[in-house]
Amino acid sequence: MPRISAATIGEHRAQTQDRILRAVSRLSREQGIDAISMTDVASEAEITRTVLYNYFPDKAALLLAFTERVTHYFIDSYERELPERALPAERLRVFVRLQLDGLLAHPHPGPADLSAALGPDAYQRLADHVEPMQRILTGIIDSGVASGDFHAPDVEVAARFILAVIGAERVPLLSGAVTPEEAAETVSGFVLRGLGTV
Repeated sequence: MPRISAATIGEHRAQTQDRILRAVSRLSREQGIDAISMTDVASEAEITRTVLYNYFPDKAALLLAFTERVTHYFIDSYERELPERALPAERLRVFVRLQLDGLLAHPHPGPADLSAALGPDAYQRLADHVEPMQRILTGIIDSGVASGDFHAPDVEVAARFILAVIGAERVPLLSGAVTPEEAAETVSGFVLRGLGTV
């Protein structure tokens, strides 16, 4: 029977799951999420593959849990860093910067490659996990439209375009061709001009 390293089995399971997800975070920075294997994760977390499979039956389940953790981190960071009574443009700048920070901290392939790696069903579940971030973005755009700061006839379409522009900086950012500050300024400037009131 495996040795319990906490006061209760529940605490032990939580600690082990945290160790696994921290291992995924480290590996994603070193080699990218698409290149990570379950063997890599078990080795990095210093557990056996059998233990890993007791927590996550496959890579898709592991990536879903990791994505959920990153999403919660993003939302917490957004709420913590956003100044009170921030204008829509400032909120959008914070959103863009945190999204780019996330791309740098947790490198991953683009949507098409990720969909191919996971399969359509797992990819859709992954998309569902990041939906709260899209809700934040549509809320920012909605508030800008309501205040007259933004012009966006279709808020959902505008949000998809903005996420695509952020995603377009993934390769330049990860390759070091641009700094996070340069990427944030480029994306924010482009997006804010696109949302300019007409």
